[in-house]
Amino acid sequence: MVKKKAKYSSLEHSRRDTIQAVIMVAPSLLGFLILVYCPIIYILRYAPSNFNGYQGSFTGLENFTRLFTRDTDYWASLGTTFILAFGKLAVEIPLALMLAILLSKKIHGAGFFRVVLFLPAIISTAIVGLIFSLMFGAYDGIVNVLLKEAHIIREHINWFGNKWTALVMLGSASVWQNAGVNMIFFMVALQQIPSELYECSSLDGVPPFKVFWYITLPMIGKMFQIILLMAIIGSLKMADLVLASTNGQPGGATEVVMTHVFKYFFGYSGRSIQIGYASSMSVVTGIILAFVSVVYLKTTKRLTD
Repeated sequence: MVKKKAKYSSLEHSRRDTIQAVIMVAPSLLGFLILVYCPIIYILRYAPSNFNGYQGSFTGLENFTRLFTRDTDYWASLGTTFILAFGKLAVEIPLALMLAILLSKKIHGAGFFRVVLFLPAIISTAIVGLIFSLMFGAYDGIVNVLLKEAHIIREHINWFGNKWTALVMLGSASVWQNAGVNMIFFMVALQQIPSELYECSSLDGVPPFKVFWYITLPMIGKMFQIILLMAIIGSLKMADLVLASTNGQPGGATEVVMTHVFKYFFGYSGRSIQIGYASSMSVVTGIILAFVSVVYLKTTKRLTD
């Protein structure tokens, strides 16, 4: 009888824990379903149509045919996206890792520098784009003024007047904003490495570079893979920074794939609202991002071993 009561009590306690867990998870799960799956269903519904926000009809594969055969601007923006994303990540990820290693050590003022480097991450991306567009303005930007006062340049530089200098400015703004976040992620990974490994390498007189290459990197492999994947996907989805700073200028040279889709969705920058066509572009872009993610995970599988 006592055993039955104990078993019943245990089952009742387990049931209460399950109900409590479901109640706690339900709001997040509901938000995830509404904010993720509902937009996906919406896009898939209108992708094979010419819906413009008010009316439309089924057009089958016409939108996709247009995308693959006639819309050269989409593919140009996709190429610009990859150039910008991987160009800035080549600077951002090594910089974040280097800062994480330096600030993980017990040095004076490390906490202050962690906060300072992380602060840009809490600023709105639109504000970051506005700040950089004002700083690097062609005529009244503070950077041009300082360079001219220091007699480094004679004439003002139009930083956003050329595709490559504009991309450098966009990449710099993104690195400034995101390096601190990745630094924190790397610091979390570094804290999981047993200190005994470093103590043994120190006793054996192993050079710092070999310690980094044979101890630090392998031990943070899993976290490194996740951080880099999130950074790649986040960079490929960049839109607000471009809209707030260059808006695709000069002449659409800095247009990225998400701003291209956005402008068709909302009829921005003189374009007519073409929700059906924008939905088809979103579907193709989603497939491309998924393909990039799969290829990346396959090629970096060694990091998790």
